Amino acid sequence: MAGSGSWDGSQSDNSSQFEPGIDNIYEAFICPLTKQVMHNPVTLENGQTFECEAIEKWFQECRDNGRPLSCPITSKELSITDLSPSIALRNTIEEWRARNDALKLDIARQSLYLGNAETNVLLALKNVREICRNIRKIRQRVRNPQLVRLITDMLKSSSHEVRYKALQTLQVVVEGDEESKAIVAEGDTVRTIVKFLSQEPSKGREAAVSVLFELSKSEALCEKIGSIRGAIILLVGLTSSKSENVSTVEKADKTLTNLERSEENVRQMATNGRLQPLLAKLLEGSPETKVSMAFYLGVLALNNDVKVIVAQTVGSSLIDLMRTRDMRQREAALGALNNISSFEGSAKVLINTGILPPLIKDLFYVGPNQLPIRLKEVSATILANIVNIGYEFDKVPVGPHHQTLVSEEIVENLLQLTSNTGPEIQGKLLAVLVGLTSCPNSVINVVSAIRNSAAIISLVQFVEIHENDDLRLASIKLLHNISPHMSEELANALRGTVGQLGSLVAIISENTTTITEEQAAAAGLLAELPERDLGLTMRLLREGAFEKIISKIVGIRQGEIRGIRFERTFLEGLVSILARITFALTKETHHAISFCRENNITSHFLDLLQSNSQDNIQMASAIALENLSLESKNLTKIPELPPPNYCVSIFSCLSKPPVVLGICKIHQGICSVRESFCLVEGQAVDKLVDLLDHENEKVVGPALAALSTLLEDGLDVVQGVRLIDEADGITPILNVLLENRTENLRIRAVWMVERILRIEEIAREVGEEQKVTAALVDAFQNADFRTRQIAEKALRHIDKIPNFSGIFTNIG
Repeated sequence: MAGSGSWDGSQSDNSSQFEPGIDNIYEAFICPLTKQVMHNPVTLENGQTFECEAIEKWFQECRDNGRPLSCPITSKELSITDLSPSIALRNTIEEWRARNDALKLDIARQSLYLGNAETNVLLALKNVREICRNIRKIRQRVRNPQLVRLITDMLKSSSHEVRYKALQTLQVVVEGDEESKAIVAEGDTVRTIVKFLSQEPSKGREAAVSVLFELSKSEALCEKIGSIRGAIILLVGLTSSKSENVSTVEKADKTLTNLERSEENVRQMATNGRLQPLLAKLLEGSPETKVSMAFYLGVLALNNDVKVIVAQTVGSSLIDLMRTRDMRQREAALGALNNISSFEGSAKVLINTGILPPLIKDLFYVGPNQLPIRLKEVSATILANIVNIGYEFDKVPVGPHHQTLVSEEIVENLLQLTSNTGPEIQGKLLAVLVGLTSCPNSVINVVSAIRNSAAIISLVQFVEIHENDDLRLASIKLLHNISPHMSEELANALRGTVGQLGSLVAIISENTTTITEEQAAAAGLLAELPERDLGLTMRLLREGAFEKIISKIVGIRQGEIRGIRFERTFLEGLVSILARITFALTKETHHAISFCRENNITSHFLDLLQSNSQDNIQMASAIALENLSLESKNLTKIPELPPPNYCVSIFSCLSKPPVVLGICKIHQGICSVRESFCLVEGQAVDKLVDLLDHENEKVVGPALAALSTLLEDGLDVVQGVRLIDEADGITPILNVLLENRTENLRIRAVWMVERILRIEEIAREVGEEQKVTAALVDAFQNADFRTRQIAEKALRHIDKIPNFSGIFTNIG
């Protein structure tokens, strides 16, 4: 606390009087200038005696004021100013002081007990402090074990003031006195002093730190202090405190510096956030100390910012240890590097420091001094940590011939090592490949190496492993990453066996309420496989995969299954997998259609179509609805008309067309969402029209395609256009044409606009829109052959191109 002074025992106790009953003081002992008992008496030529320091100060004042040097008592000028030490008087004073202090100590001993009056105890403690500060020769008397123990007993007092003064007194008593320090260290005294660091008021904490600082000067007591539970963490806390006074903070810091002589204390400091001593010993200690500190660094919990600092400070030293032939040093270094490589910032520091070449060498090298498998696993873990940060590894040489981590030779070696080692290191090596395939710049290199080494079969086999969850997860994540580039190969591998495909389905459908990373990766992997692979789809259908996927989708949508981290990607994968059943409708009618009907699949995709801010789900749902809608014309029930009666059969003029209720305007039959997948019955038009304004063209395209199924040949196109118009869909379709975001969108928009313009009143209105005309003209001139033909028809509908065939017919 500011303004409270320094509690190192150097301050006055606000008294220069000797207590009654103590040996009488003689006038000759008193300096005429200071009025205090002299310590170093000197005599002038006239026989007057003064304290040496006081008379020298007097002479200096005379000089400063321009006066001749004179005796302060007689005021007479001195011809000789030499000061003669009064040795006999000094010895007499010291003898008197010794007798006097001995009497004080006797009184102190008698007063230091817990039942005594507080004022008596405080007075006794003050006398002890005076003796220790002023009479160094008497310290032999102070080293009385009984007196030191009596002082430590005062730490048990219920009075804050007594405890505080007892701490002050202990600090003075133990200063420079190893014997007294050893006595204080007996029993629980040090533990009690440590307790005061957190339980005493500010001045008490300061006094406690001062005692610990004095004790910590003894190397023998450093272990003792550090072994007290909470000692180091409390001291570390004081060094970073903003509320303690500067003296307390400085003493705490100095105490910790003294405690650094013990390696165990250094480890405790590192555990409690004071890491620099450990790093210093790792840099400058003996070989054995370096190994010890590196081993501890390997198991120390570090936050990410600290990992960067550690990498910057000792990264190079750890890499040097890793390069040695001493296996214990290498093991310690690998453990520490494993710990600090798991954060992007520290991993980049290690890359720049040169960790990759020795890591690769340790993994691939076979021969004398090669790493045992358990340490190769650590090396692989470090490499996996590093590659998962997304670094440009194609620019970092790791081999003697400037190979990089993504060079085909290195990747093939990784694949070969994966095949020839045990499950633990296999998982780490697969994690390395996962990291490399997560980067767009390096995934192609890995895919090429997998193809060239025909490794896809062996990689797929890891999916069936049930004894090692980490290994299976790494394999699924790797297959997921490469699936966009090797979908055909993966489909062939999975289609050829029963186990792997079933294992993926089992993982996805695992009965949990929390979504796991493995489930999300497995769903993503299956979602990337060729959607039109009928054999794979039918395998999934026979294994009941689609029913399980529907159950998961419903569970997520209803909030019964959750997982903030993986929910989005898992749901996207599930919807994409489910959508593949709709690609089998035209090829394998019976089983696929029956499944879709039984599970009312169209309704599921209509609900998913409204998954706002989830583009991939909306896109997959729209694609599925397009496929379903294309089958509606084949599944609608054409009503059977009753045969005409006898009269009507004779007199046809009396007949009226029969009226059949519930006929679909588009498909001219009896439709339903469940049985015929009808978008009209499912009220899907409005939902699809809403998606035409989506900012993502990958959503707009499938929505447009799904709407276009209502305008197909063989349907009532006029009614289809009317339905879209009623949903305010004409303008959004024209906007898609005008925006011309992609060629595929333009092709689809031109096709739909031509059908829309077949309705005369719409054609007249649109024909006045110059921008629409210009867009159709551009398509007529620059699109592919089929689209140019369709654009030409559209332009004829709005009379921008003459209908010559009609003219020739009229002329004929």
